[in-house]
Amino acid sequence: MRLFRSNELLGIAEETLEFILEASDDAHPDEYMGLLRGESARKLGLDRKGTVITDVLVIPGTESNPVSATVKTSAVPNDTGTLGSVHSHPNGVLQPSQADLETFGRGEVHIITGAPYDRRAWRAFDPQGKPTTLDVIDVDLPTGEDFFYFDQQDIDEELARDEGFGWR
Repeated sequence: MRLFRSNELLGIAEETLEFILEASDDAHPDEYMGLLRGESARKLGLDRKGTVITDVLVIPGTESNPVSATVKTSAVPNDTGTLGSVHSHPNGVLQPSQADLETFGRGEVHIITGAPYDRRAWRAFDPQGKPTTLDVIDVDLPTGEDFFYFDQQDIDEELARDEGFGWR
């Protein structure tokens, strides 16, 4: 978990936006919902400071139907890594509802997708629900093999950190 990151949100990775649109379409006619997470631009090979949205965290137990999606707040991670949220409007309306605005407080950007879930069917909003620009950035994201790869040294280092915090 990153404790410190640049305050500047540079945009969203193209692959991540594609994933969001596909996941929204797969959930249709129900709403899709997730939390946005990011990575340092430098770690992604960009010569800039800042953060790029790279991941969507789907909270276990999220319930959705054609008009709403509900997250169990007890299952939401209590860390500073959340950049905002994403959810779909199956009716295609790309404007936040009053209920949406009440959930926009956490994070700096909130994305709404809508049917037909193509590259024109999404909008980004700030915490107050005002439209904002979110650049789509073409970067190479780590593959699943890199993400899930670990060896004995990684395990030993993790255990040593846990002992230092008294977690055993």
